[in-house]
Amino acid sequence: MMRSLFSGVSGLKTHQTRMDVIGHNIANVNTVAYKSSNMTFAALMSQTTQKASGANASTGTGGVNPRQIGLGVKTSAINVNITGQGASQSTGNPFDIMITGENFFIVNNGQENYFTRDGSFYVDGAGNLAMTSIGYNVMGWQVDEETGAIKQDSVSALRIMNSANMYYPPEATTQGYMSGIIDKLDSDVTSSTGKVVNFSFYDSLGYSYTAKFVFRQSDTANDAKNIYSMELDKITDSDGNEVQMTPEQKAAVFGATQTQDMAGKVTFGKNYTWTNGVLSDPDGNEIANITNIRANQEFTPQTPTGAAAISVEEQLNNIAKAYGYEGSTENFLNLVYEVTPANPNATPPTTAVTCTIEDMILGENDSSGATAPGLETLALDTDNSFNTVGREFQGVTVIYDPKSGTFQRVEGGKTPEGGSTASVVTLNLSNVGNGNFENIDIEMAGTTNVNNKGTSTIGATNGADDEFSTGSGRRNGAMNGVSIQQNGMIYASYDNGMTKLLGQIATAKFANASGLEKLADNLYSTTLNSGSFDGVGVDITAEGDYMSTGQLEMSNVDLSSEFTEMITTQRGFQANSRIITVSDTLLEELTNLKR
Repeated sequence: MMRSLFSGVSGLKTHQTRMDVIGHNIANVNTVAYKSSNMTFAALMSQTTQKASGANASTGTGGVNPRQIGLGVKTSAINVNITGQGASQSTGNPFDIMITGENFFIVNNGQENYFTRDGSFYVDGAGNLAMTSIGYNVMGWQVDEETGAIKQDSVSALRIMNSANMYYPPEATTQGYMSGIIDKLDSDVTSSTGKVVNFSFYDSLGYSYTAKFVFRQSDTANDAKNIYSMELDKITDSDGNEVQMTPEQKAAVFGATQTQDMAGKVTFGKNYTWTNGVLSDPDGNEIANITNIRANQEFTPQTPTGAAAISVEEQLNNIAKAYGYEGSTENFLNLVYEVTPANPNATPPTTAVTCTIEDMILGENDSSGATAPGLETLALDTDNSFNTVGREFQGVTVIYDPKSGTFQRVEGGKTPEGGSTASVVTLNLSNVGNGNFENIDIEMAGTTNVNNKGTSTIGATNGADDEFSTGSGRRNGAMNGVSIQQNGMIYASYDNGMTKLLGQIATAKFANASGLEKLADNLYSTTLNSGSFDGVGVDITAEGDYMSTGQLEMSNVDLSSEFTEMITTQRGFQANSRIITVSDTLLEELTNLKR
């Protein structure tokens, strides 16, 4: 009679424990990353009233099973459904992270590592990635300063918002490329001003500059028009101010002095006059003196009376204006005049003797060694003009295949590493300004010389023509965003277009995750039966798991199952209570035998 009472009591206790487990599950139905538990029963023990006996061959009797009376029930195990994936909930917060798989985040309270599936993180005041609920630091791997790659060493706190990560340093441009079409029928290319192509670049302090290149078409045999001069006109800063360079610096910056074949005509202005080397404007005012220019001296005009002295530079500008090149003095001085035409039929054949207009003004020797004719004494045609055959320029010559229009070579350029054709032009800027520039190599092989309905599309881009725009340079950048990849790598983005790897969230994986010990605040700790943590962790993608940002893993509690188990638990508790009441009634009848 007493055994049934104690069996009923054990049944009440175990069903009460089961109800505690169910209640805990239901209470945490909305807890982030909560893993539900379930309880199993086991018979407590049995009292054997008779041992089992075997069959007796001599008497012919069979064996008898043991006679055992059970003494109740006990809790067999409380299992955690730790591998059951909870549903995802979108939050839109980039620091909310959900793990898909069986891995755990590693967090630290400053002394000890713990493990969690709760990915609700934020960046604290010190810049550390931490748990929103209790502030424990999220652990991961740091970036190797030498290689820029993740170094999978002992895990440490991920401080992603330190001062070094808030800005991305500037860098000078070192590479560039040109692409597109130079159409030989483009009116810009055939004009005296040429086709202008702007190239933007940065110095080492992150300031932006623009180099203005000019392409001009050369005269060619059979009208192929496949040869072009490429010159550097000027360099301006972001405010449009020209970077000042001495003539020597400009000559060293881009290309050598070359001669371009280009037929032209220079017309002496109406009513301008030369008298004994003195130039007068249509009003009779003296504006230049060849003798003074050659002596590099100012010129004080006799007319008008009391006129101020004119510098050499102003005198040259006045001469250029008289010949129709106002504002283009340098282009005027570089025009090439043919002193003696070539005559291949002469005996012996003669070559053309040429000089520049600057040679004519300064009285320099021509290309044959003879003195150049004076500009003021040059015989003019009936229309008051004379012809030129070309122009000198400082730069390079770009040549295209006359049949296919494909790029052929750059005369004055260099051959890139691993290449076979000179296709690179170099801006030698290291000695310009305050030394904040780097030399820039510009690749030309991507340009072509084909028909595009008279419109050229050639353009210049900083950086190499590759996936990463290598050598493009950049201004200083401020952090404007942080993103976390599926493998836990954390990248910062900056407003100069750059990204930077800040670290990687490490994870832990256990041989028996169900063996972890539950703690408060969604934490777990290792036990003897869970397997240990090696202090390094694993890359979450090593076995196909991954992280999702902007989402949280919800509880994996199944309410329908919990309510069903609650019903069976309630009925089991009621049945066990009836055992106690019935046993009590029997005991009462027993005591009533004696009245």
